[in-house]
Amino acid sequence: MEETQETPKAAIVLESAEEPRRGKRVSTWARLRRSPGAMIGLVLIGLLLLMALTADLTARQGIDEQDLRKGLLSPGREFVLGTDEFGRDMLSRIIHGSRVSLQVGIIATAVSAAVGISLGAIAGYFGGRIDYLIQGIVDISWAFPTILMAIFLIAVLGPSLTNVMIAVGVVYWGGFARVVRGQVLSLREWEFVLAAQAIGAGDWRIMFRHILPNIISPVIVMATLMMGDAILIEATLSFLGMGAQPPTPSWGSILASGRAYLVIGPWVTLFPGIAIMLTVLGFNLLGDGLRDALDPRLKNL
Repeated sequence: MEETQETPKAAIVLESAEEPRRGKRVSTWARLRRSPGAMIGLVLIGLLLLMALTADLTARQGIDEQDLRKGLLSPGREFVLGTDEFGRDMLSRIIHGSRVSLQVGIIATAVSAAVGISLGAIAGYFGGRIDYLIQGIVDISWAFPTILMAIFLIAVLGPSLTNVMIAVGVVYWGGFARVVRGQVLSLREWEFVLAAQAIGAGDWRIMFRHILPNIISPVIVMATLMMGDAILIEATLSFLGMGAQPPTPSWGSILASGRAYLVIGPWVTLFPGIAIMLTVLGFNLLGDGLRDALDPRLKNL
């Protein structure tokens, strides 16, 4: 009888000791580290950032230095990635081009996020005609292919790196607006928002103090994924001669200059193409990892 009475107590103790362990909250960083893809993406983006920040120290040539006597040298000991038709070091060009790509990715994403979050929050919170108008503008902007819209804006504004960042930012703001609108539509009916309205808090205070901080996770994920798209669009525009203008090196313009030498100098197009691929892959992998790590349903896993 004594054994049968002690057994339930022991079971209760074990259950109480195990329960906190099962319910322990796992940090976002811990969940992110579990994803091999996210770690690979983080490493690729870290290398891109390091390359851009140290370009003046690591690149053996400036952006406009050339030596025609060494044109189209194949990769070797002197030039690790070879030279282009003007004798410029391909490694130095790619390193300096990383600054252009990173700059476009950050600024274009910031422009898109600022416009999209603002209009999406207004549409979702106030609804009615304002919502109908903003959604109509988003639908119209999405009726055109992204690259064609970007080309149209560059044709109007003129080819330059600054205009590329503006054009890419304008093209992608609709995605942020739709995501934020959907989140705000859901959150505005929650108890903490209704409580804030009941005590007399103003609309703008509720929006900036209570709603927007709770939608930061999907915005971060979308911004990460959009940076890869922005870099790809910039490379496309530069390839068409509508982006960064010489002597500013851009991975897209390097690709364009190497088209005429695909047979005798394939490395001129191969290496900047690999740089674009790895960069876009890095942002996509990190974005997928952040999407899983910031999912509130996984916080206890």
